[in-house]
Amino acid sequence: MAATHHEETHPPLDGPSSPAQVLLREPLVLHNRSYSWITERICGIIEKPQPKLWWMLFIPSVLLFSIMAYLFAYLIATGVGVWGQNHPVAWGWDITNFVFWIGIGHAGTLISAILFLTRQRWRTSVARAAEAMTIFAVMCAGLYPALHVGRVWMAWFLAPIPNSNAIWQNFKSPLLWDVFAVSTYFTVSVLFWYLGLIPDLGTIRDRCKPGIKKALYGLFALGWRGGNRQWNHYEMAYLLLAALSTPLVLSVHTIVSFDFATSVVPGWHATIFPPYFVAGAIFGGFAMVLTLMLPVREIYGLQDLLTWKHIDNMAKIILLTGTIVGYAYLSELFIAWYGGNKFELDAFMLRIKDGPYVWAYVAMMFCNVVSPQIFWFKKMRQNWFVVFLVCNFVNAGMWFERFVIIVTTLARDFVPGAWDMFHPTWVDIMTFVGSFGFFLMNFLLFLRFLPVIAIAEVKGILPQSDPHGRARDPRSITEQEVRGEPIPDGFGPAPAPATTHPIAA
Repeated sequence: MAATHHEETHPPLDGPSSPAQVLLREPLVLHNRSYSWITERICGIIEKPQPKLWWMLFIPSVLLFSIMAYLFAYLIATGVGVWGQNHPVAWGWDITNFVFWIGIGHAGTLISAILFLTRQRWRTSVARAAEAMTIFAVMCAGLYPALHVGRVWMAWFLAPIPNSNAIWQNFKSPLLWDVFAVSTYFTVSVLFWYLGLIPDLGTIRDRCKPGIKKALYGLFALGWRGGNRQWNHYEMAYLLLAALSTPLVLSVHTIVSFDFATSVVPGWHATIFPPYFVAGAIFGGFAMVLTLMLPVREIYGLQDLLTWKHIDNMAKIILLTGTIVGYAYLSELFIAWYGGNKFELDAFMLRIKDGPYVWAYVAMMFCNVVSPQIFWFKKMRQNWFVVFLVCNFVNAGMWFERFVIIVTTLARDFVPGAWDMFHPTWVDIMTFVGSFGFFLMNFLLFLRFLPVIAIAEVKGILPQSDPHGRARDPRSITEQEVRGEPIPDGFGPAPAPATTHPIAA
């Protein structure tokens, strides 16, 4: 079959049984690495001393987390008046940060569940870190509404359990729906993340010397030995949790959007909010995954496992979801104009032209809509600095989006006499900065004690894992091998294809 402009072919390989043409595809693990190389490289991150850069990031993150903990204690002792809320802006940076962190946590379950069910093999190198990021982001998000209630010791009243005050929850309120949606999402995400860790915990346990570390890894490995019966149960449980997690990815941020969409406030009362929030969450989540994994890839030498193919795919998803978000922004403006509702139109005119927060709207549009368009060009998707810069623009833009939705809408309501500006206090600012310290501290501890890449899953995509016994998959043949050239310097000779099963490696 003749090659199109999308395909590249090379001359027939030597040997009578070689295929006439082989479609060149970039392999998901470069240089035909063996099972043992993958185990050594990933476990080496845990077993070897951490680089100086890890400590340079960890110590400041612990300090920022300590500041956040102190400020939360100060807020509980003093009251929520230490934040910048006023009338009518009853929701300020606290709910803005809550929605921001919930959105960050969406890419992990999307990569793990939806891409797993659709058999996207490239997910294996980024799924573990994305799952961990999900858990830590939801932990950061949960802090804000719990403390926003004021009397945090009364937060348990949100749970539908009998109490002496005969108080029952208002199940018609989307704020209560949030409690159930976020708590369910967090629980399932932790189970999904932990289940995927079990085979790798068994690998680390077997490599540890006798002592407390070996005992702890052995405890959490749940007696994993890698037998066929265990693998059958493991794969079935993983599949069921992936199927359970998939609707949660779509439902959680949909329910978060109901906090706004079910109200009658101009600028919030929109049916486009659920899909718009979900697309934005995936958009921001993938950007945060790349923000974390690009430095990890360089620091720990994971270029053969986290290749430019992975980065290119995630950049394309950012481009797609960013375009969807931009379409939603324009749809909001069109509906406000076409709907004929004066209050709705005025709310959007205050956002984009006449209001005091126009700068936030401009920042949101540039970061979320304009900056990802550079990913139309392949050279830009394969430039480390450009990808990292755009991802940070997206992270900032998604925070500005939540700020625009919440603060600019509340600051200008129906009655001009009630209008007021929101000004964050130093407690607002340092609490938000401290939440990044909390997030980064958890992620660095994850790097230190748990495998950042799923060892067993990556081994499963190697050519030598083919159940039909073929030593090499033609799709893994590189151009250098076709031309008979040596592997590029810096990586050493390509190891011979392994003959053992990845479970035994």
